[in-house]
Amino acid sequence: MTSYRFRLIFPLSLIVLLVLASLGAIMGPYFQNFYLDRMNERISQEAAAVSYVLEQTGVDDIDQVQETIDDLAEALDIRITYISLDGDVLAETAADPTTMENHINRPEIRGTQNGSDQIEIRFSTTLNQELLYYARPLTIEGEEEGYLRLGLPMDELSDVYQRVWALLFISFLIAFFVITLFATKLTNQLTRPIDDARRVANELAKGNFKARTFEGHNIETGELNRSINVLAENLEQITNTYESQQERLETLIENMGSGLLLINAKGDITLINKSCSNIFDVNTDKWKNKLYYNVIPPKKVIKFIQEIFLTEKPLRRQLNWSTDIYIRHFDVHGAPIIGHDEKLKGIVVVFHDITELKKLEQARKDFVANVSHELKTPVTSLKGFTETLLDGAMNDAALRERFLTIIANESERLEGLIHDLLELSKIEGEHFQLNWQDVDVEELIDSTFTVLSERATEKNMTLTKKIQGNVTIPADPARLKQIVMNLINNAIVYTPEGGEVTVRAKELAESIVLEVSDTGIGIAKKEIPRIFERFYRVDRARSRNSGGTGLGLAIVKHLAEAHGAKLSVESKPGKGTTFRIVFFRSWKETE
Repeated sequence: MTSYRFRLIFPLSLIVLLVLASLGAIMGPYFQNFYLDRMNERISQEAAAVSYVLEQTGVDDIDQVQETIDDLAEALDIRITYISLDGDVLAETAADPTTMENHINRPEIRGTQNGSDQIEIRFSTTLNQELLYYARPLTIEGEEEGYLRLGLPMDELSDVYQRVWALLFISFLIAFFVITLFATKLTNQLTRPIDDARRVANELAKGNFKARTFEGHNIETGELNRSINVLAENLEQITNTYESQQERLETLIENMGSGLLLINAKGDITLINKSCSNIFDVNTDKWKNKLYYNVIPPKKVIKFIQEIFLTEKPLRRQLNWSTDIYIRHFDVHGAPIIGHDEKLKGIVVVFHDITELKKLEQARKDFVANVSHELKTPVTSLKGFTETLLDGAMNDAALRERFLTIIANESERLEGLIHDLLELSKIEGEHFQLNWQDVDVEELIDSTFTVLSERATEKNMTLTKKIQGNVTIPADPARLKQIVMNLINNAIVYTPEGGEVTVRAKELAESIVLEVSDTGIGIAKKEIPRIFERFYRVDRARSRNSGGTGLGLAIVKHLAEAHGAKLSVESKPGKGTTFRIVFFRSWKETE
């Protein structure tokens, strides 16, 4: 109750105060100017009369002048001063002229030096009060004899001011009392519906849009309460619609397969969806509200964004960059966001992953060429040596045995190539499934060493095993052995005689890390992203002479992905290579 009264009384009182103050500000100067004009008119007339008397009596006798102005000052109730042209006070009615200082620099005297009358209001140090001065040149028979100055006290004007403000103050008290009574009565009538409206408004502010207020018969408050109820209904509908749209939009943005970046005009990332983490292979949660060129790794993307900022035009481009050991391709769309004021508000960038499309496109181009090339060599050898035998070499026992051995080796190589092609095709098929079991990685490594030990011995190489912790993981034992077999065999092929191949298996909290390291020729950094391609060989002659098909690492990659494992490669040319596969214990549960 008190709050509402105060809210009504205080503004009304303030308005009255401002009105009365404005009235005083207008009336005060008006009365002052009015009375000041009367004073100016009076002093001007009296100055003319005194000047006329002095012109008639003359000013040669200063004593007579003093006596004359004393009589005039007493009759007119005014101060009169006669000043020489040099500024010396010759006669004065309010003080001893002999004790007064030179008046040549007094404002009213300076103003008369151009021959005109001068009016000045200032404080008199002689009388210790504010006076209205009127000065004029004193001319007798055409010659200027000095200056005549009259002074009137300003006390009467101050009295007028005081009376005006006293009247305004009394009026304010009366008006304030009347308005207070009126506001109190009005407040009592409005308190209940306003309090109800306030309660509902507070509920609306808290988000409770089901709150409603009582609609009374009072015209003002009833209309207010009806408006609040309508507002509550509209807010409820708008909020429900907005929340539904916002939820759908957030779900769409977060779960869309494409990456989305929203960057403001300052270059800060204001929106980023979770697909970007996979696209850039980093945790992008901390990118928000940071400058894009400080957090986005690929320089190509930064240049792409900068080009949009510079041109303020939509841009589309296909970009690619390496993430770990893979090269990924993206169709990138960028567009500026222009506000109603035609100013750039930011840009939006969308990343569509077209890596698989690029792979399929490249696969279509490379497959025929690669298969034809790989099949051509053994088929050519088979045909050539067969024709040689038919041309008569069959009659030579030594040549026959040599050529038949070569034909057998090439046939075996051709069979291995076809087997690997069929195996890779099976692994890449939609219906490929793993036979999940708990596999002891240490036992699997031992069995692989047994199979490949003869090949390692032929090159005087050492096979070493290092195990840390319990290295049992859920996997397909046959496929896991295929992975280990291909990696170790690959290490033997590319490691010179006398080298070493080390296989490590280490248990971590949520995973098992399998590493195959060698002291071989190594792989150049630019070739690492391509070593898992079909038929790609770092050293073609070495691989082909060893009987390799060029499909081993491609099979390893697809089998690792089928197990949900993460595959990576580290290599230094001339020092060796390490293949690392991280198997996650929980992967089987999510399949």
